[in-house]
Amino acid sequence: MDAELVTRIANNPNYQALKAKRTRFGWWLTLVTMIVYYGFILLVAFNKSFLSQKLGAGVMTMGIPIGFGVIVFTVVITAYYVNRANREFDALSDAIAKELLK
Repeated sequence: MDAELVTRIANNPNYQALKAKRTRFGWWLTLVTMIVYYGFILLVAFNKSFLSQKLGAGVMTMGIPIGFGVIVFTVVITAYYVNRANREFDALSDAIAKELLK
């Protein structure tokens, strides 16, 4: 890649905005994900009695729907990221590309 092009991209205000928004959003999603995942692991490690409580008369315990919730959370947060990336980050990327082609 041409050094001048790299410099033009790095100095572009839209690129700076894209980089800042993506970084901030990525850290936020990382924090939320870590809380959910490590929260579940901490429950498994330190509160087995809560997770082993039976739900109803069957064999299902609290741990099963909570574990399923962690999996559903992963799908939801991924869909949220893809939606925001398609809506906001792609628009900024397109704006950067249009400015550089001038």
